[in-house]
Amino acid sequence: MYRKSVVLILVMAFFIPSFLFAGGENDKCATKNPVILAHGMFAHDDMLGFIDYWWGIEDALEDEGCEVYVTSVNSMDSSEAKAEDWKQQVMEIAILSGKDKFNVIGHSHGGIYTRYAISNLGLDDKIVSHTSYCSPQRGSAAADVIMGIVPDPLEGFVGWMVNTFIAGFVYGDTDPDSIANGYGVTRDYMNNVFNPNTPDMPEIYYQSYATKIKTITADMVLEPSWVLLNFYEGANDGLVSVDSAKWGTFKGVESGAWWAGGVSHINAIGHFFGITPGFDAGEHFVDIVSDLKNMGY
Repeated sequence: MYRKSVVLILVMAFFIPSFLFAGGENDKCATKNPVILAHGMFAHDDMLGFIDYWWGIEDALEDEGCEVYVTSVNSMDSSEAKAEDWKQQVMEIAILSGKDKFNVIGHSHGGIYTRYAISNLGLDDKIVSHTSYCSPQRGSAAADVIMGIVPDPLEGFVGWMVNTFIAGFVYGDTDPDSIANGYGVTRDYMNNVFNPNTPDMPEIYYQSYATKIKTITADMVLEPSWVLLNFYEGANDGLVSVDSAKWGTFKGVESGAWWAGGVSHINAIGHFFGITPGFDAGEHFVDIVSDLKNMGY
């Protein structure tokens, strides 16, 4: 589940010459504390067993001296259930790595369930910084519409279908809950239930980034939802609006080169398969982590 195993860590610690890790000109992302990447919904770290969620990002960070760990929870589940699973993985990473503190970067739903774990499950003593990246911190009108389309009498059946054939069979989730996942990122739930009950921890640095589509992006998949969100919430990346993505210190909006169509929610993590004209996800993450390093995290 993680990219670092006990054996790998032991080999690195005792058998590889220390000068190989001396930094030099490739220590741009050599943060004081390791980085944990937390994925979003309807996905895993390795999607379908062969598609890297963080397309080129992990390698880009490691090439610049960053110690990176990648977690993987159910693709579809409530924020609270994902948070419980994620907490256990963080504790295991701490034991395997021998490190006490971590920087967390969560994309999409990853910026939500990680925040819950920090505030409500006692992980605040393990985290020094929390970066939410394209996360629906105030919910999404896209979730409102999707959850509102299914008639109440059919909700249970539709949930069972998604849980069984997509989350379960395709992604391999254990006891998923797609209905709870959907309602969990609606604007009403995030603003009136989740946020009031998930306060920021004073000792942790919170920051956020957003991306947005300007016209037409290479993936095309999120163009319809981009139009929808433009009507309801304004500038957005096809799933999350810029305003909703803001949490803590807002570090700005990434929209790619002037000639490109923008950066979608999917482009933000390097997809599809690195085809992101006018935007380099790996380079963007290097900038994010380099900034954390410069701040002493």
